[in-house]
Amino acid sequence: MYIFVIILILIICVLLALVVLVQNSKGGGLAANFAGSNQIMGARKTADFLEKTTWYLAIALVTLSLVSAFIIPRPKTGEGVKTEVTVDESKIPAPASMRQNPQQQQQQQAQPAQGEPAAQPQPKQAE
Repeated sequence: MYIFVIILILIICVLLALVVLVQNSKGGGLAANFAGSNQIMGARKTADFLEKTTWYLAIALVTLSLVSAFIIPRPKTGEGVKTEVTVDESKIPAPASMRQNPQQQQQQQAQPAQGEPAAQPQPKQAE
């Protein structure tokens, strides 16, 4: 059912695009080609037909879009989609900027961070 509605929506989209492209915003368009006096559909009737067709196709497109939102296939209760992902962090390599050999790590721990005063021993006070 859902696929059928989607196919209808695609067909209506194509028809709507064709009908809109045939129209001319100033009233010419396809109506200008059939301006002969002996035509069954005069120029004005062609423009009215194209305008009504545009409205009907647009209404059908909106309606089918809403219907498709309600009939879209969803997993049944109990068949929920697994959203939890577990990652083994031990297998993720560290970025190159984070990789250091053990000597560099010891040197960084021994040196105080920039902007922090180095810890100096306090002088003993005489009693």
